[in-house]
Amino acid sequence: MAISMQIFPPSKRRPSFISPKLSDLNLVRSLLHQSQEISSLKPIQSLLKRNSASIINKSKLLTILFDELIRNSNRVFSHSAVLCFEEMYLVLQRIKILIDNCSNGSKMWLLMQNESVANNFHELTVDLSTLLDVFPVKDVKLNEDVQELVVLIRKQSSETKLFVDPRDEGLRGDVVTMLDRIKREIVPDQSKLSGIFHRLDLRDSSSCRQEIQNLEEEVLNQTDEKSKSEVIALIGLVRYAKCVLFGASTPSPKSDCRIKEQKAEAVVPADFRCPISLELMQDPVVVATGQTYDRESIKLWIGSGHNTCPKTGQLLAHKGLIPNRALKNFIAMWCHEQQIPFETAGGQEKVNGATTNKAALEATRMMALFLVNKLSVSQSTADAANAVVYELRGLAKSDSDSRACIGEAGAIPLLLRYLGSQNPNLQINAVTTILNLSILEANKARVMETDGALNGVIEVLRTGATWEAKANAAATIFSLSGVNSFRKRLGRKTRVSKALIDLAKNGPTCSKRDALLAILNLAGDRETVARLVEAGVVQMTMELMSGFPEEAVTILEAVVRRGGLVAIAAAYNSVRKLGALLREGSDRARESAAAALVTICRKGGPRLVAELAAMTGIERIIWELMATGTGRGRRKAATLLRILRRWAAGLDGELMEPFSTNVHSSTTVLRS
Repeated sequence: MAISMQIFPPSKRRPSFISPKLSDLNLVRSLLHQSQEISSLKPIQSLLKRNSASIINKSKLLTILFDELIRNSNRVFSHSAVLCFEEMYLVLQRIKILIDNCSNGSKMWLLMQNESVANNFHELTVDLSTLLDVFPVKDVKLNEDVQELVVLIRKQSSETKLFVDPRDEGLRGDVVTMLDRIKREIVPDQSKLSGIFHRLDLRDSSSCRQEIQNLEEEVLNQTDEKSKSEVIALIGLVRYAKCVLFGASTPSPKSDCRIKEQKAEAVVPADFRCPISLELMQDPVVVATGQTYDRESIKLWIGSGHNTCPKTGQLLAHKGLIPNRALKNFIAMWCHEQQIPFETAGGQEKVNGATTNKAALEATRMMALFLVNKLSVSQSTADAANAVVYELRGLAKSDSDSRACIGEAGAIPLLLRYLGSQNPNLQINAVTTILNLSILEANKARVMETDGALNGVIEVLRTGATWEAKANAAATIFSLSGVNSFRKRLGRKTRVSKALIDLAKNGPTCSKRDALLAILNLAGDRETVARLVEAGVVQMTMELMSGFPEEAVTILEAVVRRGGLVAIAAAYNSVRKLGALLREGSDRARESAAAALVTICRKGGPRLVAELAAMTGIERIIWELMATGTGRGRRKAATLLRILRRWAAGLDGELMEPFSTNVHSSTTVLRS
């Protein structure tokens, strides 16, 4: 549970929980139960121990009062007593919430809000004192011992002063000083850092990971930019200390998966998935057509030369991206409910608009340098190297600043030595780290320019020890191919085309999708399409059309549009499958199928048109698409209908000669 200091004032914590129909005796029973729950709580250990212990002790004394009140079931309470009970229940509930939040939330953020939270404890004690002052002791006919107890609690509460532990304040000052030194790029003193974390009871990697998670939840609770920035700085400090003080984490085999596999157990709502990557969106943005995509995916799409909306096919009036903050908040809340890490929750420039924090940035830079320097020293075992690489992988996944810091620290050349590792986990972590780094444009260039990096990724794609390693290598190819010049360079490597097609045909579901997305990106280059066709991309799309109709038909459309007569020849047997997809596919699949059939019929000649026309009810299917499809789908359907009618009327002179007359010459060009 995260702590948000705005929730503690009394006016903010008055939920309606007392039904007016409850009997007076039931109300007192509820008070007894509430005070017993508070009495069972332990005082906060690392901070505010005196404040929490004092108010818990008062609750223990109140249990005696409430227990005495319910002993006599015939007791009648005055109206003033009932009102006092109701207000007392509210105060007790706020006490319980405050202690729970302090105990289970971020210790670092609690430290930074130390004086404010101490004041919350004091205000609740004052509220309790006020209620005991007006409590009609004589009306409820308590015995003398309990009356004296009420007087004692009242006296203790009224005499309690605001207490801010000077040791806690000193510790807070040490943290503030350390963050200020980090801003000035001064490496923290390790002994002082250790002392701070020891005082906060953060004494191992596990407790630090929990603290980071609590801080990331706290970011979502904050409403002003200053508070968000402060929390983000603390995240950077804890990440750095976790590595420096406690060493790199030891990854468990089950944790060796990309973010989408971490979400495998939860069914992601369709509206939360990016239409391009089909993954949970981390940073949803709206394009000119009103469609929403994940920022990274749509940037790759636009950066690869496209000027249309991927979902509707409409031309983009402009290429501006508008953050969809409402959807992002919904996704963040859903992730919290499902206990799924939300990638941008700890991001420095992405958390609900929070700006980059200098202390967090410098702490990240120091952490990246520490890990890279550690990796540069030859590790004694594969497990030791794996722990460091795994830590880099997690850091590279968090945000753009982290990716930049790792890239600038020189991690990419060091990661290459592990791409061919015989340790499957080490290979997976190495290639996934490169994948995460490649999301940043500057790191794309570093990967492409580092001697041996591209070949290393390609070898993992071809011969990786696990499907996961191959899938992450394919995703790296997808990421790199977002830059036009890199796409051309990748497309010239026949090994890439063959390996991607093999992965798409033989890999498990998630691996197939990574391969298909990479192939689609490569198919944006005409020269590459020729190599894809030679490698068997058309046959592959036909095999996958039933399981992955949208991806397969979109690739086929791109291939036949740019692949010339050889691609048309290869697509001959796909005409009927495309026709079937027009009948029962999704809107996007039907749109792409219609576009592919238009290209095939125009360039393939009468024989291919006849193949389509022979399908039972094809005109009715096309008419349905014209009535219910997307804008682009309707246009393509209308063109397809005109082609069929011209063919039926014998007016097919505009169509090319049958593809078979030119296959040989086209194939010669392809192989030259």
